[in-house]
Amino acid sequence: MSPPIDWEPLVEAALAAQQRAYAPYSRFPVGAALLMEDGSVVAGCNVENRSFGLTVCAERNAVTTAVALGRTLPQAAVVVTGTSPPSPPCGMCLESLAEFAREMPILLVNPAGERVESRLEELLPCRFEWSGPHGD
Repeated sequence: MSPPIDWEPLVEAALAAQQRAYAPYSRFPVGAALLMEDGSVVAGCNVENRSFGLTVCAERNAVTTAVALGRTLPQAAVVVTGTSPPSPPCGMCLESLAEFAREMPILLVNPAGERVESRLEELLPCRFEWSGPHGD
């Protein structure tokens, strides 16, 4: 059984990241924070682009930042949106998280203080699996 998670540093990091989001088109700022294997917290925000396909979600920004820092074992995630109830990550972000964690708790939060705790495997019950051309 895993130790209990101190959600507050993650919530604070995700809320701060949400404040830095660049979302002039959707007006849907999102912040995300990952608790990494070494206890560090890595945050990300969504960054939109007028060419919508170039937009990057907060969760994927957090994942790519963690990888760039050499950290690839997220233990938990917080996602902050302005909706009530708080919105879960999109499918692309769930698959990005699932690349590095088979299961982990995910806390969905909004600035009003609503919280919904879930698990990656509940939000993405049929994750993409591929053994690769060499069985890896």
